[in-house]
Amino acid sequence: MRVLALDTTTRAGSLALAEDRRVLLERAGEAATSQAERFPGEIVDALAAVGWSTADIDLYAVAAGPGSFTGLRIGIATIQGLALVHSKRVAPVSALDALAAAANAMKPGLERVGVWMDAHRREVFSALYRAAGSDQPFPFVEIEGAMSGLPADVLARWSHLGLPSAVCGDGAVTYGAALPDGIEVIAPPPLASFVAQLAFDVVARGGAVSPAAVQPVYVRRPDVEIARDRASGER
Repeated sequence: MRVLALDTTTRAGSLALAEDRRVLLERAGEAATSQAERFPGEIVDALAAVGWSTADIDLYAVAAGPGSFTGLRIGIATIQGLALVHSKRVAPVSALDALAAAANAMKPGLERVGVWMDAHRREVFSALYRAAGSDQPFPFVEIEGAMSGLPADVLARWSHLGLPSAVCGDGAVTYGAALPDGIEVIAPPPLASFVAQLAFDVVARGGAVSPAAVQPVYVRRPDVEIARDRASGER
């Protein structure tokens, strides 16, 4: 099965092409150029590099969130359009799960791992995982699902659940000083290759959906809605 995966949860983003769980190509984006300008040109170039066209893709995968509101909409809309044209299914993948998989790839053997994505407003999108059995395709089991909040508040919750030995993500890099001694900070790599690999597990669980059924996972309300409510006097 041939997969095209896209991650636009951060400004740079990335895309990957995989066949039967083997990643053939991954390219990180250029943060200085908006994603709306880069796609679909970067996708066409990547496909040409491996001798494929969009018609050769069996499954489209996308990081469905959390992340940048604008980035999510661009990424999901791009994947929806391609999948719709070719009557293909889409595998929505959690960006937090992809970060956990990335942490495992860079630091094998972690018993517990946390992920922090920079959510701005001095907050992080977070999730906490523990190691799964060796027979499981995804290396971790979720202890606490996707949430958003101040780093100190996240750590307060995690102290009752069991602190991880490492935290991966741009939020961990930005707010690493808030982490207790002994918790390692893992800088995030491009995520599209992990989105592609996790897409195979989504299919195995029956989680691939029609293009129209893909929904962004915001975790918290978009900034634009909050600003609008404040301007209208709502709370």
